[in-house]
Amino acid sequence: MSLVSMPFVDSGVDTALHIVAAVVLVGTIAAAGYGFWRIHELPIQKAHTKEHHQIGLITALTWIGFVWHWVWVIAVFIAFVDGEQALRRIRDIWKGNDEQRTQPPSSDSVVAEQNDKEAEHA
Repeated sequence: MSLVSMPFVDSGVDTALHIVAAVVLVGTIAAAGYGFWRIHELPIQKAHTKEHHQIGLITALTWIGFVWHWVWVIAVFIAFVDGEQALRRIRDIWKGNDEQRTQPPSSDSVVAEQNDKEAEHA
């Protein structure tokens, strides 16, 4: 064997190596596509697990996010941030209700808050 000749050329091993390379290439592209799909579906899955009220909006934004990626970021934000709780927190900060943040809630206030939430959703 000289330094100029190429190993495995014009042999059965050459064909087998080309087939293995093609399978690895197709597998890598398929795995990357599947991973991209799973990451893009993350906001929808999170909305389903939290039983989010805006699941239709999150689904639409996720699908639009395949074309315009900044829209997908909005879908992630809506899915992961509890809007009602965030608005309550902003309201409490605005009104200056600092004592609610520093004191742990009593069991009576927790039950009253749960009853209020149930009444809102009814």
